[in-house]
Amino acid sequence: MNKEKSFIIKILLYPLSILYGIGVSLRNRFFDYNIFFHSKEFAIPIISVGNITVGGTGKTPHIEYLISILKNECKIATLSRGYKRSTKGFYLANESSTVYDIGDEPKQIKHKFPKIDVAVDANRIHGINQLLEKGNPELNTILLDDAYQHRYVKPGLSILLIDYTQPMFNDKLLPLGRLREDRHEKRRANIIIITKTPNDIRPISKRILMKNLKLFPYQTLYFTSLKYEPLKHLFDAAKDEAANNITPKDNYSILYLSGIARPELLKKHLEKYSNDIQSLRYPDHYTYKVKDVSKIIQTFINIRNDKKIIITTEKDYMRLLDVENISELMNLPIFFVPLKIEFSEKEKKEFDNHIIEYVRKNKRNSNIYREQKRF
Repeated sequence: MNKEKSFIIKILLYPLSILYGIGVSLRNRFFDYNIFFHSKEFAIPIISVGNITVGGTGKTPHIEYLISILKNECKIATLSRGYKRSTKGFYLANESSTVYDIGDEPKQIKHKFPKIDVAVDANRIHGINQLLEKGNPELNTILLDDAYQHRYVKPGLSILLIDYTQPMFNDKLLPLGRLREDRHEKRRANIIIITKTPNDIRPISKRILMKNLKLFPYQTLYFTSLKYEPLKHLFDAAKDEAANNITPKDNYSILYLSGIARPELLKKHLEKYSNDIQSLRYPDHYTYKVKDVSKIIQTFINIRNDKKIIITTEKDYMRLLDVENISELMNLPIFFVPLKIEFSEKEKKEFDNHIIEYVRKNKRNSNIYREQKRF
């Protein structure tokens, strides 16, 4: 897109962005002063994880990290809206739930942590009440996924994620930019995490970010980076070791399959292992179809190299598993890359203590909650 055309588009979007900003600001003020809209508090610890910008800031791996540090501390559940699912209302996942039932991110969480309750409901108040009534009777902590703008529930602890590569203080409101609401609304967060931080970030860069964010005294800032785990075969774990021993000198070609918001980050990681990467890119949360599997196979066959491999993301793996003809991929070298987040050693200890202390201080026996609600 040339500069002149880009400028014209910005001019056209500018008034829409102003109108959108006015609407969002009024909504937030109504919630702030309990006019028309009201936030509900619950008698158990509720931790919200969300963002202000559109696109992938790493919510799912941060939810998974919270589960990993809390699963032995208390009985926890996750609740999200279940984006692009075909079901309606409240749905409590089980181990056979599909992406059509609950969405790709909840399925990924349930796949990794089968013993915790994973639920979806667009109405978070209704979802929380249903979890307390129908979920684990010992449930006493709930993690809300992608709920920063869902103000009908007032979390006890709110975590805001900001992408290091796309800082919100340089962004504009939708549709001109990527902001869902004004950057000043970061004020509602107790914890702010800068995600996707380079491992070699310098202390001065962190200080500049802190200055630009203009944190309030009650807010704590942390930094996390992405960690790509060893490859895992979609069907056969016995093939994992050989795939993880591939080096650039082996001259492998990679077919990179992605349906996520920011596929370029993983592609950059894969460039360390191959100079020949061909991509099949789909929209974020894309629902794979029978014809897509056929296209993947044909594209792979057309790569003129005997040494070739298919690599996809963990979310795409979840969605591929529910495609009708997925078995056609079983004999291909197709792997996914598990993703985790990492804190520095010092910040990890501080963050873990922050979360665990909040839960211990506010944890209540869910049976007491049931008795209070009954009367």
